[in-house]
Amino acid sequence: MNNLPIHNEIECLGCSLANKKIPVNVVYEDDFVTCILDHNPFNEGHTLILPKKHFRYVDEFDAETARSVMKASQLLSKAIKKLYRPHGITICQNGGAIDELTHYHMHVVPREKNQPFASFFTEELWENEHIKNKVLITRSEMSNVLEDLI
Repeated sequence: MNNLPIHNEIECLGCSLANKKIPVNVVYEDDFVTCILDHNPFNEGHTLILPKKHFRYVDEFDAETARSVMKASQLLSKAIKKLYRPHGITICQNGGAIDELTHYHMHVVPREKNQPFASFFTEELWENEHIKNKVLITRSEMSNVLEDLI
């Protein structure tokens, strides 16, 4: 896509992220989606899947985007399992008034045993500086594993 999608004549942050108009840590992409490490990770490997075309809600997807989002969620889950061996993976998306990005995005979040997930949806601060400090290593590890899976 050559042109940045415009939403309500205001540049969309999600479109900017998905189309790499601002710095992001890409671990996987295809023609329809870009997968980036979350800037505020819940756990190491926490990744966002963003369509390159502007969509606010999942029910707006065209068929190609829907397939790409699901394919990416499967690939990311496999890579996270291989790298981090979590006790589980939570895959979720927020829409409407609770979607502060105003662009569809799916979270793929590795989870540890007995780790509460309620703080994911609150303003509670996470102790994640150690994860943020190794983002380049995480990006490299995830990208390498994903390349092997494709």
